[in-house]
Amino acid sequence: MFNPSRDDVRRFFAETWRKHGGREVLTPLEDKALRWILLHPEYHALLEDPDVAQADFSIERGESNPFLHLSMHLALDEQLAIDQPPGIRAVFERLQARHGSEHDAMHDAMECLGRVVWEAQRGLLPADPAAINDALLDCLRRRASS
Repeated sequence: MFNPSRDDVRRFFAETWRKHGGREVLTPLEDKALRWILLHPEYHALLEDPDVAQADFSIERGESNPFLHLSMHLALDEQLAIDQPPGIRAVFERLQARHGSEHDAMHDAMECLGRVVWEAQRGLLPADPAAINDALLDCLRRRASS
């Protein structure tokens, strides 16, 4: 099982951006990542700065973590591609129709994913993958119908 470190994740996105700039061949996963990187021009300069790979991003200081953000895009993209948990793709399609934009719907879905992960880490959800999946789908359904 692949379990990347913080540095691995940051190198992956920076290297994907570098390869894109150098017109090098990307792996299928890099190609998916590039799609989200291109939709976030505010991160392009950060991905070119090797010091950013060591930076800490603090929500308390109003900073968002570009690597976490891109990772969440990629994680949800993968979940949608394989419809895991079952039904996520259909719910996401309703969310996308409500927003009129895949990217806006993705950001809404990322709010759900972040909340569910936060609740699971704090023991607010049962330590059961099915319960966590249900919580994610419930959050997405609420957002798609509001």
